[in-house]
Amino acid sequence: MLKDMPRESRDWSELKQEMIERGGGDAKWREGKTAVYVFNAGEDVAQVQKEAYTMYMSENGLGPLAFPSLKQMEDEVVGMGLSLLHGPVDAAGNITSGGTDSINMAVKAARDHAFANNRIEGQPNIVAPYSAHPAFDKAAKMMSLELRRVACRDDLLADVAAMEAAMDNNTIMLVGSAPSFPYGLIDPISELGDLAEKRNTWLHVDACVGGYIAPFVRMNGADIPPFDFEIAGVCSMSADLHKYGFCAKGASTVLFRSEQLRQHMIFDCDDWPGGRMITPTLAGTRPGGAISAAWAVMNYLGIEGYCAKHKQVTDAREAIENGVSQLGFKVLGEPQLGIVAFSHPDLDVFAIYKQLYKKGWFTSLTTDPKALHLMLSPFHLEVTDIYLADLRDAVEAVRGGDTDTVTEARYS
Repeated sequence: MLKDMPRESRDWSELKQEMIERGGGDAKWREGKTAVYVFNAGEDVAQVQKEAYTMYMSENGLGPLAFPSLKQMEDEVVGMGLSLLHGPVDAAGNITSGGTDSINMAVKAARDHAFANNRIEGQPNIVAPYSAHPAFDKAAKMMSLELRRVACRDDLLADVAAMEAAMDNNTIMLVGSAPSFPYGLIDPISELGDLAEKRNTWLHVDACVGGYIAPFVRMNGADIPPFDFEIAGVCSMSADLHKYGFCAKGASTVLFRSEQLRQHMIFDCDDWPGGRMITPTLAGTRPGGAISAAWAVMNYLGIEGYCAKHKQVTDAREAIENGVSQLGFKVLGEPQLGIVAFSHPDLDVFAIYKQLYKKGWFTSLTTDPKALHLMLSPFHLEVTDIYLADLRDAVEAVRGGDTDTVTEARYS
């Protein structure tokens, strides 16, 4: 679609008002009615995000010599992530623009590592559970790899035996999720680690959702199973800062067991007139604000603050689980972090979703099995009663014959 640029400049106050009006139809995340896309940790955290971002919004992470402050902040953010996730002394990583970016770079590193070690004779492939994020499909298509998705067990966790059966000599990566996005369940990473060591294959743990919540939920007393670098077979991890790290978008971390493994991610080109260019991730220019805001939020909250915020998340999840069970829903698996999905044995949950949408709720769905899906933030603890009351009304409307529904869950 073409649009002519205005010939004359416009006053900022007029533009600002138009932007406010355009946002009038957006999801009401500030009211707690959005359980996807936005992670509301409170006004104090939002203020830290905004002020820290704008302090470095013009600086560029592409130039560490020009902006050593950003390099220092990135190193410290990555170091904190590695410490939380049991990284060994020589572990390394980088900040990326988001989870898809982190996953893409981990796949690229695994592919190049396999080629460097002369392990691949045909088309490289990735073996992943059905519940793994579509970012692995995107990476496979970008790099001409084969993605072999394997059905999950009846408990919706990765089927390690079936994944082993799907492997061959051209398998460059095994995938596990901690947790998976559709179900909020942590795959048996220890078993996958044993398989990775047995077959001498790279294991990536997608902790985009869980990386910056699971360690603190464990500190709060939950029995979180091993899922990170404490498992010897784990070579790389993805963990999103802008999800449960409560940092500004877009910021994620891609982490490696060693600097030697990270080197396979690095892009290095000196065969052009502009001189040598080295970039650690897919992006060239990297917004300094995303790095500075991540550093500021992590230091602002600290372990004490994260533990408190994530207790609100898990308290909200437990309240939702209890409430939906009383309404006849079945919670999928045994979630321990911030995601909960729940199906209904008798009613069309997509029709229930449509009723909730009419009340202003913008959440998620899973399609296999059909279920309502929530990714909870600390603020949701304040609105669980409202959600459950609206859900009760939605159930009654569908029982009463209102079959207006949505056709599928879409992200576009």
